[in-house]
Amino acid sequence: MNLGAFSMSLTVKDLAASKQFYEQLGFAYFGGNEAQNWLILKNGSCVIGLFQGMFEKNMLTFNPGWDENAQPLQVFDDVRKIQQTMRQKGVTINTMADETTVGPAFLTLTDPDGNPILIDQHV
Repeated sequence: MNLGAFSMSLTVKDLAASKQFYEQLGFAYFGGNEAQNWLILKNGSCVIGLFQGMFEKNMLTFNPGWDENAQPLQVFDDVRKIQQTMRQKGVTINTMADETTVGPAFLTLTDPDGNPILIDQHV
């Protein structure tokens, strides 16, 4: 099971201050919308999302169907297939993807330590 591109989604209090801080560490704008309180920054192959007022906690994020540059992959494990595999393994899923659909969908789960995980397919 391939979960896709990985990034860390960070809950921030002040988007501008966080953006400035991470830029000082060598991260550069990669995507997002400051007016909507979210940005994606990249440093080499490391991707972080900054989200103000959107999530309660920092979150591990995986994007099936994308490479680390948010480019679509020809072959990938669809989020619904990932969900089916997880369910067969007994993994509890908090928010399920609608298995009657195709294309963009997401699911959420929580690891044993309470860390949220988002598997968010955009293609």
